Amino acid sequence: MDIRQMKYFIAIAEERNITAAAHRLHMSQPPLSLQLKQMEEELGVMLVERHGKKLELTDKGELLYRHALNIVHAFEEVKNELQETDEGRKGNLSVGINTLSVPEFPEWLESFHASYPLVYLRIVQNDSAYLAELVKNRTIELGLVRLPLANQDLNYLHLYNESFIFVCRQNGNEKISMEEISHYPLILPSTEGLGSYSIIHAAFTKAQLPLQVISECSDMNVLMQLVSSGIGSTIIPESVFQSYGHSNLFAREITDAGLRSSVGLIWLKQHHLSRPARNFIDLLKMRLGINEAGHE
Repeated sequence: MDIRQMKYFIAIAEERNITAAAHRLHMSQPPLSLQLKQMEEELGVMLVERHGKKLELTDKGELLYRHALNIVHAFEEVKNELQETDEGRKGNLSVGINTLSVPEFPEWLESFHASYPLVYLRIVQNDSAYLAELVKNRTIELGLVRLPLANQDLNYLHLYNESFIFVCRQNGNEKISMEEISHYPLILPSTEGLGSYSIIHAAFTKAQLPLQVISECSDMNVLMQLVSSGIGSTIIPESVFQSYGHSNLFAREITDAGLRSSVGLIWLKQHHLSRPARNFIDLLKMRLGINEAGHE
């Protein structure tokens, strides 16, 4: 027996009349009578007793009816869930976010959850390089990272740029030059080889200015605490200061540098993206006014 025949038998059992059951199923009576006969022959039992045009279920028919109801109901649930998953209304979405913070991220999640409340969200926070590895080994599906991030196995969508700022405990002028910064002991975010660290080093190397790096820290809360304690100053994207800055710290614009931080979304090349992931990408494009399909 297949699922179609079970639906036939449910209609017969509930209508107790072949003609009425056939009408309910939008089919003619003879084929339905033939289906009932084939089911009884296949199972080797009588499923109904005929009293003129009225049918009564045998004990075997009652048993089949109960099981058929459960099976058809379970099948419909699976079919509906598969359809909802395909449309992204159900499923799982795992997203990694860089420790340097993306202030808009909670709003993006709130908007996504409002549209897809049945999607289970898993959020992982770490540095960009580690998030890239998690994407590559499929631990997470999407990663919000600071670019550039050299990895040939990843696709990326550039989201936006923002300026770096100089943060220290001294309340001085609103602006500061790279030459002045070169005299300060610095605590840099993240570690060598990653986006922000590389951008800062490249800018000072190009300007032929030294960097007095006394420490590196990938945890922004700890980095801000170190700066707040007076151990050193730092250069960070503006949004990081908005998220983690302390009341005794001051942000100053860097006047003579093209120091810009880029935020991007990454995913694995040549790998099927789940519908929830594609919906999340579409949401970001809509909110940020991005028209292009993304970059490789």
